Amino acid sequence: MVVHKTLVNGFAYIEIKNSVAEAKVALQGAHLFHYARMGEEPLLWLSEVSDFEYGKAIRGGVPVCWPWFGFNEDKSLPQHGFARISMWEFVFGDEVDERTTTLTFRFSNNEETLKMWYYKFLLELKITISDRLTMELKTTNLDDKSFEISQALHTYFAISDISQVSIKGLDKKPYLDALTWKNEVQNGDIAFNQEVDRVYQEVDSEIVLGDKNREIHIKNDGSLSVVVWNPWIEKCKRMSAMRDDAYQNMLCIESANAFDDARVIKPNESHVLKATIF
Repeated sequence: MVVHKTLVNGFAYIEIKNSVAEAKVALQGAHLFHYARMGEEPLLWLSEVSDFEYGKAIRGGVPVCWPWFGFNEDKSLPQHGFARISMWEFVFGDEVDERTTTLTFRFSNNEETLKMWYYKFLLELKITISDRLTMELKTTNLDDKSFEISQALHTYFAISDISQVSIKGLDKKPYLDALTWKNEVQNGDIAFNQEVDRVYQEVDSEIVLGDKNREIHIKNDGSLSVVVWNPWIEKCKRMSAMRDDAYQNMLCIESANAFDDARVIKPNESHVLKATIF
């Protein structure tokens, strides 16, 4: 079942429920902010104090960072691009069967985007809700010149406690430590006892987030970079729309085309960034 809903302030979202899973997606940013398999705890973390207001990014779920990841050279432009704070069109929902529902959202250039980024484009996000979560972000160049994008499906995972989790699948992978701006190489699994902000490159294998009571598998296509982020204690206190202790129960593992993995898209060509989570 696919239902249109709004919060009391008029913030619009789509709610989906089938026989195996449920989800909620905001029209602003085509932002998936809830996904859970029936009888299980939510897979995605959402801040208890997140803003659900037009023009403000939702803290949690899966923000769509596009057409740039991180800060733009022009610091007056929005961090992580404008897609996550822009209104998207809900194109259609398709109940494939009782276990599988697909949603498609669309966003294209307009007068406002052309002031920030001087290209014509079509951005489409297809979300498949089943016993696994699949997101496919397709960028099509509608301009007469090539453009470069960096992007991410900025997934916030809900975890039991940051001290109880580990990440497998990134051993021996090079990464940029965004806290020191030094290039490093991962040694073994990733565990957490301090702030972590890293962009891994050359990632071509499945990633496994091990938690106390479950494992979460992440498989990416159209991507060779993965971002791992937890703000830890002091930064969490300074973050907007987050409680001071929120770092304990969230961990970002982001499917990306970031830094060395940025993509050049020629006129009339497309690129698809796909993440499958199960």
